Amino acid sequence: QAEIFQEFAVQEESVTFRINLSVLLDCLTIFGTSSLPGTSTALRMCYRGYGYPLMLFLEEGGVVTVCKINTQEPDELLDFDFCSTNVVNKIILQSEGLREAFAELDMTSEVLQITMSPDKPYFRLSTFGNAGSAHLDYPRDSDLMEAFHCNQTQTNRYKISLLKPSTKALALSSKVSIRTDAQGFLSLQYMVRNEDGQICFVEYYCCPDEDITEAEL
Repeated sequence: QAEIFQEFAVQEESVTFRINLSVLLDCLTIFGTSSLPGTSTALRMCYRGYGYPLMLFLEEGGVVTVCKINTQEPDELLDFDFCSTNVVNKIILQSEGLREAFAELDMTSEVLQITMSPDKPYFRLSTFGNAGSAHLDYPRDSDLMEAFHCNQTQTNRYKISLLKPSTKALALSSKVSIRTDAQGFLSLQYMVRNEDGQICFVEYYCCPDEDITEAEL
């Protein structure tokens, strides 16, 4: 969100380009991964337009480093057309609940099965790994449950390999909104509070892996 920046100015309606993520991370940590007590690293990002590099100006303790990152043609973004008006089920959970789930469930499983229902088991996470099946249930009145709005029973499977990258945002978040639409598309919205107390959101979308037959449930 624009509000989390001290200064935010974009002249065009939208600007899209692609950069190498590991190069960006190397630049952001050029002063090291942790600042000395009482000091912080300030960042200014500038982009002149199509074909120009992304400029990073990093300042710490009076030392300024300038990095230029070559920009590339962006890939066309996948649009799941996930609209809030089409949401069938929505749960807001304290992040520690989902972190415990990822720690306890068998991650040798290829898929994570998510069941959301107005009736028992309400919210269930299941894996099918080398050691057998494992289920983790959250009742709707659980202390970890911030909100529970389920209109119909849905059971969908999602590839764990696709969900794993989102656990980095999960580790930083305090709450997570879990939503599904009628097609079973999954939206994970992580609420992250930065050092200044400002709230940011990281959204992650995943399509269901496959249709599940009644015999499998």
